[in-house]
Amino acid sequence: MILLERTSVMNLENAMRGARNPMNSWARMDSAYDEAGNYVLGPNDLDLAKRLRKAGSDHRKFIRQIFVSVDITAPLYWWKEYDTYKVATVANSTSTMHKIHSKPFSLEDFSHDHMTPGTLAYMETVVEKLEEIRLRYLETKSKEDWYDMIQLLPSSYNQMRTCTFNYETLVNIYHARKNHKLQEWHTFCDWIAGLPYGRELIIAEEE
Repeated sequence: MILLERTSVMNLENAMRGARNPMNSWARMDSAYDEAGNYVLGPNDLDLAKRLRKAGSDHRKFIRQIFVSVDITAPLYWWKEYDTYKVATVANSTSTMHKIHSKPFSLEDFSHDHMTPGTLAYMETVVEKLEEIRLRYLETKSKEDWYDMIQLLPSSYNQMRTCTFNYETLVNIYHARKNHKLQEWHTFCDWIAGLPYGRELIIAEEE
């Protein structure tokens, strides 16, 4: 399970202006904001953007200046793979260490969408045990109980992080993960494709 919410794409106008700096071709800019406040690339700007994207990373530097922010809720096993990407990414997460005990455990706190019925039934007993330990910890504040929670916690536990990227980083992520065995990566790559000009500037489908 993965959930991507509150997506914001920023600085497209400034990035496109910068893309025209090398040839001083600002007079050819034909993009504008629509009534919803979205920056819409005109034919001239879109053509330039696509040509620079195809020319390689040295020429498409402007996409490094297109920024994305999104809230991602995903299981810990997915976050372990995501943490491979440390260049031009920032993430602020909810705290397992400080807040794991602050709300009751329920099955919905865990990714279980691909579990077989027998495994799901066992998972329910794990969740019940975690909640038992949590309640005991609230009474005792015992470090032993706290460690029991932390060390029993399955990697399917869902954590939310607010993440930022630029489009160049998303190029790398998309092409590295689009065929991954985890369904979460397929959902993430579909989200990338749905970003403003994601298919033209990130995926470069025409290639």
